[in-house]
Amino acid sequence: MQPRQLHTDDVIIDIINDDYSILPLLSRFSIPLGVGNETLDDVCRRNAIDVKALILVLNYIRTGIIDSAFISVVSPLEVVKFLKNSHDYFTNYKFNHIRKNLVAALEIEANSTNSLILKFFDTFVKKVEDHFRYEERNVFPYVQALIDGKKSAYNIEIFERNHEEVGGALAELKNIILRYYRTTVPNLMYDVLVDIYNCEEDLASHSDIENNLLIPMVYDLENKSRK
Repeated sequence: MQPRQLHTDDVIIDIINDDYSILPLLSRFSIPLGVGNETLDDVCRRNAIDVKALILVLNYIRTGIIDSAFISVVSPLEVVKFLKNSHDYFTNYKFNHIRKNLVAALEIEANSTNSLILKFFDTFVKKVEDHFRYEERNVFPYVQALIDGKKSAYNIEIFERNHEEVGGALAELKNIILRYYRTTVPNLMYDVLVDIYNCEEDLASHSDIENNLLIPMVYDLENKSRK
């Protein structure tokens, strides 16, 4: 069943109980815990968060629908802020969490594929971190410069042409583990696989936000700046 569209007067607790997978997204908007019976609008007002940006991103990720009423009034800098927080989540928490549990699972039982699995994961993380670093050094400062009316040799078409999906390598890692990893105590590795599946989906959503929200918003800004 298609998830319903969220609205500013929805109670946060009700949203979470309806779909707990939204929790990591709320954290990247710096939505605190201890929200009582407050609505999205209540919490955003109290914490100086742009509720329109929150609704735009959450509804797009949940339904795949871009709300034209919100995308026309949300600053791309709000999307950039969300993406930066996502980078921090992946690099400083999620990847470390997966690697720690992966190492623990591999140490349970000697296996000829252990070193290959860990090396594959580390190579994947480096590639994603390089991808994030490029965005933080080039794309995000360009958006700020555009907002400030400053000239730049960069443009969003450069990013769009070179933007690649970074989560695809996780599919290969899953296949290696599922096909070739052997152990008599698989519970921890099963947990790792669940984390890898979630991470793969999360990175795909991250890429979709860049492709379908940020890039069109910046194109629109570029067009306006030429007038």
